[in-house]
Formats: sequence, structure tokens, C-alpha cells
Amino acid sequence: MPPLLEVKDLATYFYTPEGVVKAVDGVSYDLEEGETLGLVGESGCGKSVSALSVMGLIPWPPGKVVNGQILFQGEDLRKYDTQEMRKIRGKDISMVFQEPMTSLNPVLTIGRQLTETMELHLKLDKQAARARAVELLQKVGIPDAERRLDQYPHQFSGGMRQRVMIAMGLSCDPKLLIADEPTTALDVTIQAQVLELMKNLCREFGAALIIITHNLGVVARYADRVNVMYAGRVIERSSAREIYGNPKHPYTLGLLHSVPRLDEPRRTKLDPIEGQPPDLSKLDSGCAFRVRCRYAVEKCATEYPPLVGVGDNHLAACWESNNLAARAKARA
Repeated sequence: MPPLLEVKDLATYFYTPEGVVKAVDGVSYDLEEGETLGLVGESGCGKSVSALSVMGLIPWPPGKVVNGQILFQGEDLRKYDTQEMRKIRGKDISMVFQEPMTSLNPVLTIGRQLTETMELHLKLDKQAARARAVELLQKVGIPDAERRLDQYPHQFSGGMRQRVMIAMGLSCDPKLLIADEPTTALDVTIQAQVLELMKNLCREFGAALIIITHNLGVVARYADRVNVMYAGRVIERSSAREIYGNPKHPYTLGLLHSVPRLDEPRRTKLDPIEGQPPDLSKLDSGCAFRVRCRYAVEKCATEYPPLVGVGDNHLAACWESNNLAARAKARA
């Protein structure tokens, strides 16, 4: 049985006056039914663009999916026209967008924004759609749901708006939910509530989940598998446990060392990754991370390392992946 979602060699470019920006360049991954996949990396590494490519929401101009396959339940979504993709979006594949403060239409009530997709995709009448909207708001933890359906987004807090977005994403029982930085701008305590809620609801609805984030704590707790992205490519892929316990790419190692840990001594200093991500319009044939890498060798400057197996169901794109643990230990 094929995976629910299979992305093969996806490439999405943006054509700008300054040059061609290779936002996503040869990304491949798959997702099984009911599985949670984490997409991790710094801002600008291609996480959101890869998700928008799956949704068919890359604006032209300037962006365009130039290569690859996006197989959803065995069907290539790249062959679908605009009308066919509209039938998929919201119903079979839903997305919780990055910024809850601006993702909701400020001039429409919460109720109208929730019921619209259900009337369109599920063919519910207004009364049935409203009843389901009330049920969904109750499921995401919004009290007095009946009354709040008639309110506007500005009458909700950031955490409540994010809950509304989750309710909207799950309203048509999708098979896949994509959450793009679902906890941006939320308090830490609210972040945990929203993520726990999303995971539990996806389990209840039987939906697969893609979490796009730069927060490694989120990945550790909620993801089954992890794709680490850098400069438009997947540079490491494995289970969350393996990524944390045995990283095989210097970038992944750098991300892990950049965040505080409770099991480290209190006076231990963070070890951030130096430098800035590369200009995606000026990439050469070498490894894009080599300028910031502490373990780069001569070959890194001339040849991009392929994503190859470095363990059981563990892939990494680094010429020094097999020596990384020993070199990191010697450096420490």
C-alpha cells in the first residue's frame, strides 16, 4: 500500500530580478496514514515553501514548482488543475497557517469562516454546518461556543485564534493536516496546550500531521519522524529518537547545541551556529552549509554530498557523517 503522501525530487523556484531563488531544490520524503512528521530548520530553509507546494499555493509570478512529483494517495497533485486542487484543499489536505493574527478574515465572523468550507466540501446546509462548527469549537476548548461563533477575530486572543484555525483545518475530516509554525507568537504555556490539542485531535480524526517548526522541543515530543532542512534541501532524515540521540549532520548537531537543556549543568553555555544561512540565488556546487561548518573538508567545497543511509532508516547528506561523533567528541 503506497504512503498517504509521497514527495519525490520536489523543486520550487522563485524568479526575481536578482536571480533565481531555489527555495526548494530536490526534496523527497513520504508520510504514512496517522503519522506525525516534523520539518525542522532555520527561517528561509524551505520548510513553508515545500508545504505550500503540496497545497498548490505557490503564487505565480514569481514562484513555480519546476520539478518533482507530489503523490497524494497515489495521485500526482501536480497534474491537477486549479478547480481539482480546490476540491482537495480544505477537504483532504488542510493547513494551519503560520500567523493566527492575520490568517483569519477580519470582516467575517468566526462562524462564517468555519461553516463556509463545510457547506462547500461536505454539502451541509447552514443549520447543520453551524451545529458542527459549535461542536468543533467545543473540541478545541473554546467556551460558550454558540455565542462566540457570531464574534469577529479581533475579539479572540492569539491562542484562541490558533484554536479556531485548528478547528477550521479539521472541519472536513482531512486525511492530512499541515501545521506551519502553529505556536508562533503564543505564550509558552499556550504553546503546549495547542500542540497537545492538535496531536490529540489528529489522533481522534485519524489524520496524518506535518509540523513545520524550528523548535526542537516540539519535534522531540510530537513527531514520529523528522526531516531536517537546510538551504532548500533535506540534509538529514530519521526517527525523532535517532535524530536526538545520534545526529549525523553538523547542522543538526548545531541545532541541538543551540538550545538549553535541563540535563546539562546550569553554567553550561549555549553553542550557537555561527554565520548566516546562504543566499539561495547564489548557491554553488558544494555543500551549502560548509561556510558555517566546523567539520568541513576540502571535498565539501566542490561536491554536494548525496542523502545516503548512515544507519537503520537514517539518512544524512554529509561527507563526514560517519566521523562526526568522534570529531565532535574530540572538539569538546
